[in-house]
Amino acid sequence: MKYEANSPDEYIAQLPRERQEVISKIRGVILKNIPKGFEEQMSYHMLGYVVPHSIYPKGYHCNTKLPLPFINLASQKNFVALYHSGIYADKKLLDWFVGEYPKHCKRKLDMGKSCVRFKYMDDIPYKLIEELCTKMSVDEWIALYEKSTK
Repeated sequence: MKYEANSPDEYIAQLPRERQEVISKIRGVILKNIPKGFEEQMSYHMLGYVVPHSIYPKGYHCNTKLPLPFINLASQKNFVALYHSGIYADKKLLDWFVGEYPKHCKRKLDMGKSCVRFKYMDDIPYKLIEELCTKMSVDEWIALYEKSTK
């Protein structure tokens, strides 16, 4: 689903109450644990956590006017989605996440390349998301991004 919003608070206010609670809680986990340098903003009609142009002036290679994306959080039609570019770009991080997931959730992992889908609002691995957010600094993400886009 696509929500038109100019701020994360405006985005969350448009969601159904059950989703507001979950998205707000995940947002809080991200904001509390994401390393210094990443900034929250609306990105691709979702909550985005990006490397701003002030740190990485080159921006995103697909559209250099956009800052370098790292994490996005969205309420989709049938699930809440957490997009993490580090999982997509770093096999070691992906393997760690996949191995840890069953320790935090009752249900099977539903995941695409960078997208983790949470269909059940009562089975969100907040502690795992918290730890995932701490695993990569801005500098590490930029280095990995540049290595993978060359």
